[in-house]
Amino acid sequence: MTAFPTAGHLVSWARLCPRLDESAGKRRSTRTRPSAPWLKPVLVQAAWAATRKKDSYFHAQFMRLKSRRGPKKAILAVAASMLTAAYHMLRTGVEFEDMGSQYFTQQDKQRMAKRLVRRLHDLGVEVEIKQPAA
Repeated sequence: MTAFPTAGHLVSWARLCPRLDESAGKRRSTRTRPSAPWLKPVLVQAAWAATRKKDSYFHAQFMRLKSRRGPKKAILAVAASMLTAAYHMLRTGVEFEDMGSQYFTQQDKQRMAKRLVRRLHDLGVEVEIKQPAA
């Protein structure tokens, strides 16, 4: 893994990230480029299998992205996440630990609360947030 300084370099080399091609304010194609016939298809196939496991991080990531971007772009994002995880596992020797399906909902709760408080503040309403008693 020393050939790639970061996981992003590996994902880019595997052609799993969309191109960022813009000139004079015009966006050009963001399609992923063709890659080796053995790496990208295998990663995408593994990503499809990973998204079918309920209560997993990859399933939650796929469902979250599928609603906004569509299934094909979402599966490429999951494949890129899997390759990033593999890079870190091989680089550091740490085993994979699934963050679970609640990872995004946990993050979204905090973000949504901040966004709604900011929105109310912009509307001129003063709000005090209290955590519920356990």
